[in-house]
Amino acid sequence: MDAFSRFVLRHKLLIGLLWLTATLAGAVAVTQVTDRLTEDFSPPGSPARDANTAIARLYGTGGEDKPLVPVVTLPSGARVDDPAVRRALARAFEAGAERVDGLAASYADTADRRFVGEDGRTTFGLVFPRAAAGGDAEEAPDVTAPLTEAMRAELPPGSTLRVTGMDALEEGAGSEGPSVLVETVIGGVGALVVLAFVFGSPLALVPLGVAVVSILTSFLAVYGITGVTEVNFMVQFVVALIGLGVAIDYSLLLVTRWREEVAHGHRGDEAVRRAMATAGRAVVSSAVAVAIGLVVMLVLPVDFLRSIAYGGMIIPTVSALATLTLLPVILATAGPRLDRRGLRRVSPDAGRAWTAWTRRVIRWRWAAIAVSLSLLGALAVAALGLNLGEAGSDALAKRGPAYEGLSALDRAGIPSGVLTPVDVLVPQGVDPRPVAARLARVPGVRTVVAADGPGRRRDGTALITVLPVDEGGTGPGKDTVTAIRDVVPAGARVGGEAAADLDFIDQVYGTFPLMLALVALLTFVLLARAFRSLLLPLKAVLLNLLSLASVLGATVLVWQYGYGGEQLWGISATGSIATFIPVMVFAFLYGLSMDYEVFILARIREEYDRTGCTETAVVEGIGRTGRLVTSAALILFLAFASLAAAPIIEVKIFATGLGLGILLDATIIRALLVPAVVAALGRWNWWLPGWAARVLRVRPATPFTM
Repeated sequence: MDAFSRFVLRHKLLIGLLWLTATLAGAVAVTQVTDRLTEDFSPPGSPARDANTAIARLYGTGGEDKPLVPVVTLPSGARVDDPAVRRALARAFEAGAERVDGLAASYADTADRRFVGEDGRTTFGLVFPRAAAGGDAEEAPDVTAPLTEAMRAELPPGSTLRVTGMDALEEGAGSEGPSVLVETVIGGVGALVVLAFVFGSPLALVPLGVAVVSILTSFLAVYGITGVTEVNFMVQFVVALIGLGVAIDYSLLLVTRWREEVAHGHRGDEAVRRAMATAGRAVVSSAVAVAIGLVVMLVLPVDFLRSIAYGGMIIPTVSALATLTLLPVILATAGPRLDRRGLRRVSPDAGRAWTAWTRRVIRWRWAAIAVSLSLLGALAVAALGLNLGEAGSDALAKRGPAYEGLSALDRAGIPSGVLTPVDVLVPQGVDPRPVAARLARVPGVRTVVAADGPGRRRDGTALITVLPVDEGGTGPGKDTVTAIRDVVPAGARVGGEAAADLDFIDQVYGTFPLMLALVALLTFVLLARAFRSLLLPLKAVLLNLLSLASVLGATVLVWQYGYGGEQLWGISATGSIATFIPVMVFAFLYGLSMDYEVFILARIREEYDRTGCTETAVVEGIGRTGRLVTSAALILFLAFASLAAAPIIEVKIFATGLGLGILLDATIIRALLVPAVVAALGRWNWWLPGWAARVLRVRPATPFTM
């Protein structure tokens, strides 16, 4: 690191020009990259994805494209089985389907009373608009209005029409929200406030400037990747908001250590080199830890997770490079002037508040361990109730036509499962009628649509739509999909979002324990080399896994069960968590949490090497890093709070999981559990047998004492 920092400081102008060029190019790329991002969440090679692709190719709609569900309530005294009323309903649904160039099914063309509510006046139908092919929910508002207009013109006078559906409900929940740029600016303002408090000088602008450079350069790299492979749209949120936090974290670590060196009397390049020799190594270790966490998404057989992992690996890499090259140049040239009039001077000693806190934790170490593990364990137990799937309809819109349509279905005794139909593609040579009859007898199925018209017969195939009682995101709804798959004949394919979710769960979480073991092993080796210890990295990995389980449990409590979601976002319990969120929260939070572990343990190891006393090392290490870790965590939390303002419910849940994880990690884990456990382990923290030192290729540990 010393040789590297000397090289950087000898080429200040060149490094500055390189980063300026990359930043300007990134500013251009960020305006164009959004148009090159995709929204495909399906794992490749899954039966449901193949079925949905075939259905879309043959019929232009259906499969993973959710239908619009017009709900008609007839005026008092009218009944759906009145011949004139039924003809009017038939004309209305035909006109609506023709207007959106789609496919419709209703009581009018099936004579199936299960399309009618208990009152005999409320009926619903399914309309699959061709305009929504491809699963782009944002197109739903474009077809809802013309569909409504076409149907109202044909309905009996006095009828009420409300168009609902999962996409319509999601749009009704609020499709408008701050853009990625606005969210990043909000997070940046919050970060600047924290940095101003930490430094009390214009030096607070430096970490924020490094973050801007890192984010724009990362978008340039993402733009380049889009020319090689598909990249999911969530990458833009990952790069912007996580990049803001990570880049500032790394910069904050190096700047804080540089200020310490200056307070000790070092000046110019010498202060920078000394800071790089310690904090620089921690930055490298932290960036590698973040990358290791994302390995789990790289090796999973899901393209969109891999693309997000690419973005996730780019931002810590670029942030680390900017921190280790651009930031030393800034500190060496402008750092003293920026910090000259600081309101908060740097003391060469550890912070008094954090030192006093750590001494109390060490004195009551066993009580601190018991309380922390009890709290984290209780949250981890809540994770056992995790239900993966699409959010329930009750968690979406609370007002508007789509919500009124859902309420009308409920009042009429029609289950909301009809909003999440399952499509079955019957191959050539198979009579669809006995298949439909068999599907109608499956427990959990309300009714089956298998008309003989050209809309459901193409190229010798037949399309059967199954309407379940329970929504596809619920446990009973998924059981119904599994039962449907069990009874379809050979060659028939089952599509729909619920089926795709089941395939995703099987492909991703079936191998997840192995991926978890791989990530834990890689992290253990990395930290064992960094800290020259076996028990310290083992403790770090175990506590990190416990923290992640606790975060997952907290996410289940807030979103799936709704404790706090209504108050914070006006969103009821979702009943389930989107299938991809737990693995993404794990992948990102694992590395981000390890940031703080590296920052703290690196300083504890340094103090132990200096003093030879574990308790002194813990007190000094926490005393010197407590304020840094708290400030860094607060900045990351503000970034995730900004991200939670996104209009997409899955992004809200993802951001909430990351935010909760950062809070738990910076408080319960790092401020309480880590000092207590390290103090309790005593001299065993530094145990490194000779054989382990040889395997890890590090120098053997010095004789350890209490």
